[in-house]
Amino acid sequence: MRVVSGSYKGKALKAVPGKTTRPTTDKVKEAMFNIIGPYFDGGTGLDLFAGSGGLGIEALSRGLDKVIFVDRDGKAIQTIYENLKICQAEEKSEVYRNDAERAIKAIIKRGITFDFIFLDPPYKKQQLESLMQTIDKQRLLSNNGVIVCEHSHDVEIPEQIGELSQIKKETYGIITISVYTYLEEV
Repeated sequence: MRVVSGSYKGKALKAVPGKTTRPTTDKVKEAMFNIIGPYFDGGTGLDLFAGSGGLGIEALSRGLDKVIFVDRDGKAIQTIYENLKICQAEEKSEVYRNDAERAIKAIIKRGITFDFIFLDPPYKKQQLESLMQTIDKQRLLSNNGVIVCEHSHDVEIPEQIGELSQIKKETYGIITISVYTYLEEV
């Protein structure tokens, strides 16, 4: 697993020890960022089921100013810190050990909005639709922002969730990437 492109290109990232997380493959990561970028001129991101932090670090490498990483697994949090250190990206990040719903509540209290939200929950515990409903309802996504969901190919997510509209859906083997945004200013 490595950073595919940008200022940290080629940096080898550590995987979370054990079998509790499933890192996004370099091929899927490259395809995902080609859909939404591939490069950014600043902005903030949220990597909600961060695992090793690979998606958020890739986003920083491609130009985001800051990413908040959240995972509930202690080994994942340690791995994120190690990977941020490898890339010398500690100053551009915040890392929290928390479950997704509690993290969202904390973010709401802080009044933060994001330009990019990465949702890659464990496939066996899909909660994408309810999380996106909360993100929409609480306006955690900026008007021009995008949500990128990585999920199992057999999981169907509605094309419309609140004000969020699916603008792209691509399948790579057993993995599907669904991208959502606001089509009209809200």
